[in-house]
Amino acid sequence: MTATSDGYTPHPHIGGRTAVLRTLAAWRMAWPGAPRVVVLTGGPGSGASRLITGFLTLCDPEFRKQLDLDAMDPATVPPELPAPAVPSAEGLTAAQVLWLIADHYDLEATGSAEVYAELSTLDQPVVVVVPDVDRAGPVRGSGEPARVVGEVLKPLAAVENLRLLAEVPRHLASELAAGLPSGVVQVIDLDEPEWADPDALVRHAEAALSTQFGAPELPFTVAPEARLGLAEAVGRRARASHLVVEIAVQCILMAPDGFDPADEQHLPSSVGEALDLHARRLGTDPQMLRTMLAPLALGPDDGMPVDLWVRLAGAVAGRDMSAPMADGMPLAGPFVEPAEGAEGRPLVRLTHPAIADDIRAGLPNLRGGQSRIAMSLLEAVPEQDWGRADPYVRDHIAGHTLEAGLLPQLLTDPGLFVHADPVLLRAAIEAVAPEELGTHAHTYLRTAPLLTRTMAPVLLRAALLETAFVEDGLPEYAAAVHRLGLELPWQTLWSLPVAGVKGVTVGSLPQPGKEEAIPVAILVVPEGTPGAHPVGDRSALLVHSLVQSASLGEVAPEQVLRPSEDERVAAPLALSRGADYLRVWDRAREEVVAALITDTPFTAADLSPDGILLVATKRGAKALRIRPHAAEIAS
Repeated sequence: MTATSDGYTPHPHIGGRTAVLRTLAAWRMAWPGAPRVVVLTGGPGSGASRLITGFLTLCDPEFRKQLDLDAMDPATVPPELPAPAVPSAEGLTAAQVLWLIADHYDLEATGSAEVYAELSTLDQPVVVVVPDVDRAGPVRGSGEPARVVGEVLKPLAAVENLRLLAEVPRHLASELAAGLPSGVVQVIDLDEPEWADPDALVRHAEAALSTQFGAPELPFTVAPEARLGLAEAVGRRARASHLVVEIAVQCILMAPDGFDPADEQHLPSSVGEALDLHARRLGTDPQMLRTMLAPLALGPDDGMPVDLWVRLAGAVAGRDMSAPMADGMPLAGPFVEPAEGAEGRPLVRLTHPAIADDIRAGLPNLRGGQSRIAMSLLEAVPEQDWGRADPYVRDHIAGHTLEAGLLPQLLTDPGLFVHADPVLLRAAIEAVAPEELGTHAHTYLRTAPLLTRTMAPVLLRAALLETAFVEDGLPEYAAAVHRLGLELPWQTLWSLPVAGVKGVTVGSLPQPGKEEAIPVAILVVPEGTPGAHPVGDRSALLVHSLVQSASLGEVAPEQVLRPSEDERVAAPLALSRGADYLRVWDRAREEVVAALITDTPFTAADLSPDGILLVATKRGAKALRIRPHAAEIAS
C-alpha cells in the first residue's frame, strides 16, 4: 500500500483514518487530556467495525508482530500493553455482554451491580472495547442494542477507573454520552468532516480492484493508472461509505462485461442505489433482485440454508422462484456470501446488515412478508413434529413470527418449547408484551434462564419444562411433553405452592386390615399453614399424599411411618444434592439416572425407597417419580 502524504505507511487493514487512530491511541495510552470513554459511531457502512478491528490489531501483543509498526505514524500506534477485554455484542444479550467482561477479569460477582463494584476496585488497568452494538441480540426486533447501551455501557462508563471504547448506532451515541462530565467522553462520528477520510475510500477501492488482492485481470484492474482512476471515481460517488465502495467494486468485478470505467452513472452513492444500478446493468428489474434477497434480509444476520432461501424467496414473491434463482448468482452475488452453520452446514447470508436494512425499508409490507415466510416455515415441519424440523425452521421461526406479530399464536406447542434453541426462543418471547402471552409462555420464560445458563440438551429441556408446567398448574402441557416420544427421567406427580417449607420426609400410612400402606409426604411448614399440625417452635407438619395431588390434613403426623435406614440403603436409588441441583443415582450401576436443577435453591429433599423424589424450594414442594432406567441427563 502506498504511503500517505505525510510519508507514513497506512494501516494495512484500515488504509487511512489517521485522525481517528491518533485519538484512539491516545485513549489507549491514557494520554493526559485524552477521553476516558470514546463512542465510535457513523452511518451504516461507514467503516466503524473495520476501524475497530484494525485498531485492535495494534492492541494485541501477538498481532502487532505481523505489522511494520516502524513505518506507521507513531501517533497512531499505542505502546505494547495487555490486550483489552473485547466482548463483541453481536448476537448477544446485554446480560451476556456483561458476563463476558466479568469472565475476562475473573470476577466473583453473582449479580450485575457486583460486577461494576468489583471492576471499580481492581488494581489493574480496566480497558474494555465493545464492538458491534448495532448487531446485539439473538433475534431482530428485540431492542437489544438499546439495552446494551442502557444496562451495560452507561454503567461501565460511570466506573472511574475503566476506559471504554464502544461502537454504537448513531441514535444511541448521545444517550451513552449523556450525563458524563465534560472531557470524560468523546463521540467520533465517522461521517463528520473532522473524521472522514476521502483518501481512505480511494485506497480501499484501489486495493479491492487490485489483482494482488484477488481481482480478475481486466483492463482497469491490471493497468495502475486505469485502476487508480476508477478507484477515485468509486470513492467520489461513495461519499463516506466504505460499504458502498466494497459493493460497487464487487458489482463491477462479478459482471464486468459492458462496464465502462469512464461512465460514472453506473457507480452508486448508496446501498440502495447499488442494488438498483446492478440489477439494471444486468437487464433485470431491481424488484426481482430485492425479492431474491428479501428472505436473507428478513432472517438472522448469520444466514440461512440455500434450499430454504429459494423456498422463502418464493413465499415472499408469491410464486416459484427456483428458476430465476438458479441463474441468479451474477445478479445476487455482489450482495451475498457463503457462511457455515452448525455441524458445517453451508449457509448464505448478506455481506452486511446495511443491505438488509435497505431491503427491509423498501418492502411495501414487512409484516406481510414475514407472515408469508412464517407460514412457509410451518409447512416445512414434518407432521408438525418439531423434533424432525429443519434446524433453521425450529430455531428461527420465532424471530420471523415476532416481526410478523404472530409469535403469541405460535406459542401453543410444547414441542417447540422443547426443541427450539432456548437462547433464540427466549429472546423472541421476551420482546412480546407480557399481557399478550399465555400462561404456558410465562412458564417458559420462568424456566428459560435455567435452559440458557446450562445450555441444556433437548432431554433436559423437556424434563425441566415438564416439572415447571406442573408447578404452574398446567398439567395438560406437562402431559403433552410426555407425548413427545422422549424418555424423560421423571414424571412430576404433583406440586404444592406452599411457602416456607423447611424440611420434607417420605413415609407411609398403614391401613388397618391391608398389607399395603399409603405413601405420604410430610412437609415442615410455618405454623398457621392451613391443614398443618403445630409442633412448636413456630413450625407445623403438613401431611400430603406422595403419589397424588391430595392433602391428608386429617392424618396426624405421628401415624406416619418413616423408612428405616436399612430400607433406604437397600433401595435401588440414592440421592445426592447441592444448593441448586439434585442427582438420583442407580446404586448398582453407579450412574446418574436423573438430575434436577433449579433457579431457586433447594431447601429440602428426600427419596422414597421406591424412587419418588420429594423436593422443596421457596416456591413450595413437589414430588417426581424417577424412572430408574432413563438416560443420564446430568447438567
